[in-house]
Amino acid sequence: MGKPSMTLTPQALEARQEWFREHWKSHIAFNQLIGIEILDWQPGLVRARVPFADRLSAHDGVFHGGVVATLIDTTGTGAVISGHDFNRGSRLTTVSMNVQYMSVAPGEDLIAEGICTRRGRTLSFARVSVTSASGKLLAEGMLTVSIAGERTGAAGTQNGDPAVSRADRGETGPSSR
Repeated sequence: MGKPSMTLTPQALEARQEWFREHWKSHIAFNQLIGIEILDWQPGLVRARVPFADRLSAHDGVFHGGVVATLIDTTGTGAVISGHDFNRGSRLTTVSMNVQYMSVAPGEDLIAEGICTRRGRTLSFARVSVTSASGKLLAEGMLTVSIAGERTGAAGTQNGDPAVSRADRGETGPSSR
């Protein structure tokens, strides 16, 4: 069995969890462009919404499929990272995603619910259902997500360097150089 890449303190783990929650909510530019709102963020489960806007439509009143796919990717990766053990890394990449489009709901908002279905050493899996605001099933997606290495800029990194501080690892005393 693989050894975790580092050991973070409970405070450092909590700081990373909060950093990623806030990042998903407010700092992914493309998600903000299409209006994704994070409604719920729990370990292994994320709910999100996209309000209907004509500028996001493919046909009168119908969301473009790319908006639906983006919502699936964002919600599914959120479900994976929301319950992730950051001792195993923090750089997340979607390596595979499939989408089944089932129906449309003209003029209605999209609601997505993503669940992390399995966690491995570096690969995790998520399932996402997208419904209309009235509850009609519109699409489903499955994702495979890799988490390996450290994401630059996440909580616990210093000046863009993904090295974790000795304090974040719970180390005390003089450092050895």
